[in-house]
Amino acid sequence: MNVIVTGCAGFIGSSLAERLLQQGHSVLGIDCFSDFYPRKIKEENLKPLQDYEQFQLVAKNLLELDLSELVKPTDAVFHQAAQAGVRSSWGSQFEIYTENNILATQRLLESLVGTEIPLIYASSSSVYGETTQLPMREDHPTHPRSPYGVSKLAAEHLCQLYWENYGVRCVALRYFTVYGPRQRPDMAFHRFIRAMLTGEEIEIYGDGEQTRDFTFISDAVEANLRALASKKWGEVYNIGGGSRISINASIKLLESILGKKAKLRYKAPQRGDVTHTYADTHKAKNDLGFVPKTSLQDGLTAEVEWIQKVVLPLLTQ
Repeated sequence: MNVIVTGCAGFIGSSLAERLLQQGHSVLGIDCFSDFYPRKIKEENLKPLQDYEQFQLVAKNLLELDLSELVKPTDAVFHQAAQAGVRSSWGSQFEIYTENNILATQRLLESLVGTEIPLIYASSSSVYGETTQLPMREDHPTHPRSPYGVSKLAAEHLCQLYWENYGVRCVALRYFTVYGPRQRPDMAFHRFIRAMLTGEEIEIYGDGEQTRDFTFISDAVEANLRALASKKWGEVYNIGGGSRISINASIKLLESILGKKAKLRYKAPQRGDVTHTYADTHKAKNDLGFVPKTSLQDGLTAEVEWIQKVVLPLLTQ
């Protein structure tokens, strides 16, 4: 296949693009290299991809491209590009989220009108917001607690509208806290591991008893491939790793893996953070055959090794 991966220099995008290349597909990667975190980390993510002749990079914002022309030779689009970050989506920054998460998705969907090219959209568990209905199921109410969550849900609704009105083939995957090698520097496990390796303090927002359903990167990648193969257009799926744990307990696990004691400082909860996430993945299992395979212990060990071998040397250059 000829496929497009948007956000191809990011955490999930680069991992997905690499898997597609390994399977023999040709990948057109699009990434605007936003300044949300250091460009050199994204360039490091791209290095394995650039070893393949079948990989081509377009370093531009989706809003700057003639997407109708770009998608013509394409068999599928994996739309991973987004402005990330719950806490930074408030105030004047929201304009970036409306452009990169909502408008860019609408332009991409518009370019697929009249084609049979499917789009797999990377949504988020943030669409659910604060809820006592656990585990979270796809038909539960969606009340995002942050502008970021609003932008992801809006784009999800756009996918549904283009499917219902124009027959654009879409599937939305609601990721639950993806982690592993190449994880963004702002995400919890990345911050925790780096701090513990360098002897720095870890800031915990809230009492640390909040829980997250963590999903290893290879499982998230597998979900994308299964979503495309399933052809269940117009559907939404939770993609969770089945590794729900509190922040305090996850730090204890990291202490065991690293053989080091964490230095902790507890701070007030942040706007937009939810207390618990917990994915009901029965629908993804039944429709896609999706079953997460990586334990939290193994996944964290892999992320620790990546940060030790890649991130720390890179950031000291």
